[in-house]
Amino acid sequence: MMSSSLIGLKVALKKRLADKSKELVLLDQSQRQRYLEDFLVEFTRQERIILPDRTFKQFAEQVMNEIVGLGPLERLFSDPDISEIMINGHNEIYIEKRGRIQQCDFSFDHNDQLLYTIDKIIAPLGLHVDEANPMVDARLPDGSRVNVILPPVSLCGPTVTIRRFIGPTKILRELIANQTMTESEASYLKRAVVDKKNIIVSGGTSSGKTTMLNVLSSFIQIDERLITIEDTAELQLDQPHVVSLESRSANTEGEGEVTIRDLVRNALRMRPDRIIVGEVRGAEALDMLQAMNTGHEGSLTTAHANSCIDLIKRLEVMVMMSEVGLPLQPVREQITASIDLIMQMDRTKDGARKVVDIAEVGGLDDGRVVVRSIDLTHKKNVGTV
Repeated sequence: MMSSSLIGLKVALKKRLADKSKELVLLDQSQRQRYLEDFLVEFTRQERIILPDRTFKQFAEQVMNEIVGLGPLERLFSDPDISEIMINGHNEIYIEKRGRIQQCDFSFDHNDQLLYTIDKIIAPLGLHVDEANPMVDARLPDGSRVNVILPPVSLCGPTVTIRRFIGPTKILRELIANQTMTESEASYLKRAVVDKKNIIVSGGTSSGKTTMLNVLSSFIQIDERLITIEDTAELQLDQPHVVSLESRSANTEGEGEVTIRDLVRNALRMRPDRIIVGEVRGAEALDMLQAMNTGHEGSLTTAHANSCIDLIKRLEVMVMMSEVGLPLQPVREQITASIDLIMQMDRTKDGARKVVDIAEVGGLDDGRVVVRSIDLTHKKNVGTV
């Protein structure tokens, strides 16, 4: 963290540079660095301030990042191994790197600097956040997702979560290298996707469900028409024929809401080969199951659950939340007719994400859904719900 004397020096320097920002934007990085260093040399000479060489260069870089970039976040965005950036108030920055969460040894100087950076991130998206509208969830141009929440809703100060987009091919290599999944599991799942199995990725919060959905989606053939449905678009597909749909909250008058369920129903009229839903969490589960069971094979989605068997129980509850009012037995019949595979993700105590179970949904046994865990060494555990 920067000392109070350097913070004061930076404030004074930025005031001097306020009318130079347009010139700096037009320069490339090396030119900006030289320009700023020359400016800083003259500034420190005039103010009779002496800085060690290393401190001088670091200070010049920080000032440049704040003026034409995103301040302390610049160095994080330049690191391709960082998958998530979490800011808990101006004085705490955490990152997830190669599946591990760690705290950065630097931070923002004060809340105003953080708020200024937030505005630089979301303003180009046509968004604004303040006390009257304290929450924003949006997608950046590179496919990354940003979530912002401000006081008084956030008690620790402005909070920012940035989930960076990493291409599916690179993700798959990293998942195997990090032992999130084995090569045999990846090969099995690829065959399942190509064979148009209906798959649900299950797991807890931040267990890697969306990441895995991206990977599974990358296995789909390029000649298929895909409809993706999400609350905030995170899926990045390489296939050429993709239609992305995004839900919408109601406006201040309580009008204009478009739910995931609305989009699932509409997608059925759009001639999809496959429907990919970011997450099912309510009555839209019934529409998703019906889509899987009415010619849209190979559909993919995610849902929150602690195990494959728990997922079946959750689906039963979600389907029964719909206004259709189906009894339990027809709901179970719909589940078994629709779902082929469940893939369970988990996050271990050290922060690593793991594929802990791949299970087949194998019909009904005495009125209960049969779930068979697949061990790729050909052993199978059978459970019923």
